[in-house]
Amino acid sequence: MNISSLIHSLQQGDHKALARAISIVENDLEGSEQLLENISIRNIPLIGITGSPGVGKSSLVNALVKILLDQNKKIGVIAVDPTSPFNFGSLLGDRIRMSEHFSHPNIFIRSLATRGSLGGLSEKIIEVSDVMKAAPFDFLFVETVGVGQSEVEIAGLADTTIVVLVPQSGDEVQTMKAGLMEIADVFVVNKADHSDADRFAANLKTLSASRMTNEWQIPVLKTVATSNEGINELIAQIQNHQQSGMQNERRVFLLTEKVWRIIEKEKMKDINRTKLQEEIQVQLQKGDFNLYRFAKEFYS
Repeated sequence: MNISSLIHSLQQGDHKALARAISIVENDLEGSEQLLENISIRNIPLIGITGSPGVGKSSLVNALVKILLDQNKKIGVIAVDPTSPFNFGSLLGDRIRMSEHFSHPNIFIRSLATRGSLGGLSEKIIEVSDVMKAAPFDFLFVETVGVGQSEVEIAGLADTTIVVLVPQSGDEVQTMKAGLMEIADVFVVNKADHSDADRFAANLKTLSASRMTNEWQIPVLKTVATSNEGINELIAQIQNHQQSGMQNERRVFLLTEKVWRIIEKEKMKDINRTKLQEEIQVQLQKGDFNLYRFAKEFYS
């Protein structure tokens, strides 16, 4: 299948074509550049789900998906999984995560490995999310790897960022890092059947009130994802945020960084690191090696 046919098929909702397209861009295979330059990216709401490990992000996504599928919505899910620091493999969990929905025709689930990327996301998350936005989904969810409070990239990518917390996590609201507070469009206190949930949520509401704007007051919702409690309210708040007219001011910073990396990669494509090392070795043996004059030969 050529790239043009592949693009046509994925835009028609062919999940096999979508899976193939994602593999091409994720692995920089032949045709990746042509594919990315020619897809038509739809204005599909991208919902980011982030929070520390163990707060129930996967259960929350599962509960959201269940209700939206019952409403005959078409859903895309990107689940970013941790990469092993030893072999750069990943525990790709799409076969066990949301297993009850895996064969549903209206959902497409894709796991991505972080591959050492910081910020809780994958190095190719922008490309993959753009490819998925070319498919006819109603909602696109991105569940981050869950590395805690450093997951700020999701705030640049998502139209709505949901920060998930639990009362028993040991996070006192007063000591939460500012970064986590700043990225939330919606706070979810999951596992809200815990005895400390009401106090935790009340403190969170007090703190989030300081970020109130004319367009949006950050809601604090209580859920029990495993029993679908509070999920309809969460969907309503997601839709409210989408309709609020709030602009994601962080996106320009994320996209600037991405464009910088693309340009850097293109500029460096003809430079062979091994040959560079060999040439430096030769120059060092001659004596009078000047690092800066040497480097200038490659960019002047």
